[in-house]
Amino acid sequence: MIVWINGAFSAGKTSAACALIDLIPNSTFYDPELIGGGLRELLPQKKLAEVTDFQDLPIWRRLVVDTAAALLAELSGVLVVPMTLLRQDYRDEIFGGLASRRIPVRHVLLSPEETILRRRIAEREECADDPEHSERIRQWAYEHIEPYRAALEWITADAHTIDTSALTPYETAERIAEALRTGAAGECGIVQTPEPRAETVASGVLFFDEQDRVLLVDPTYKPGWEFPGGVVERGEAPAQAGMREVAEELGLRLDTAPRLLVVDWEEPKPPAYGGLRFLFDGGRLCGEQAARLLLPGSELRGWRFVTEEEAAGMLPPTRFERLRWALRARERSTVLNLEAGVPVGGR
Repeated sequence: MIVWINGAFSAGKTSAACALIDLIPNSTFYDPELIGGGLRELLPQKKLAEVTDFQDLPIWRRLVVDTAAALLAELSGVLVVPMTLLRQDYRDEIFGGLASRRIPVRHVLLSPEETILRRRIAEREECADDPEHSERIRQWAYEHIEPYRAALEWITADAHTIDTSALTPYETAERIAEALRTGAAGECGIVQTPEPRAETVASGVLFFDEQDRVLLVDPTYKPGWEFPGGVVERGEAPAQAGMREVAEELGLRLDTAPRLLVVDWEEPKPPAYGGLRFLFDGGRLCGEQAARLLLPGSELRGWRFVTEEEAAGMLPPTRFERLRWALRARERSTVLNLEAGVPVGGR
């Protein structure tokens, strides 16, 4: 489990987190800011110059999730994470990535009154022997008060809020521990922005290797593996949507429309809206084509060719059933084509 302590800069997140690990058995302090510091040493200056905040680096957001998963695999227990997170799409990506790895997140917001927050910023002394550096840190914190205000609507809807205006760090930690114990700070579900408002139409495209294993991708924003593809846009043909999505997701451009294998209706089950689901046959990828696949880090973590048996343990039940229908349809189509003397194979 992860306890994510959010809040404005100088809200007291780190102090509360340090106190909290003394109150939660088998807990570990995990500061993603260390990843940002490491990237400053590892990435070329040209790359770093493209952003003003390390959170804007896709590699930082990926590593936050990957490092959390590695720490929990090594240590188990609870990770306490003090980190300001003001962009909703970054929250979606990071929390969705954690949820897709079956890591529950409890989101807590520390929210002192603004006058107290400003006083804390003014009193902050980052480096006693470097007044200029301390002043830059204070200015950074002041500049982020307005983005913090703008983010409060979605943060307060997502997180358990604690007013820390009159609390010491230890008292704040006690409030967090109590909220975890009682369930007031509940588990965050999979988050996506924006949420669907009606049934959707989605197209997936199946690709196969020389061993007839099927290609699956690992999305950052929902649990379980998935087929390459996505939502059909208004006025777009489902096959064209599948072609567009695999080009965007994998860098793979199809010359012709893929062959339809399955049309399925996914029953709406709140909070999901369900809708029509299409699966198409994208054909066979040779090893060289597979080696050139490109993944957008903000959406997909990885890809694998898997057998039907392996897919059963990777796909949610409804997606696996859809895959089984598609594989049977593909087999029947291949047999019919062979009987008719039509060459088969794929790209």
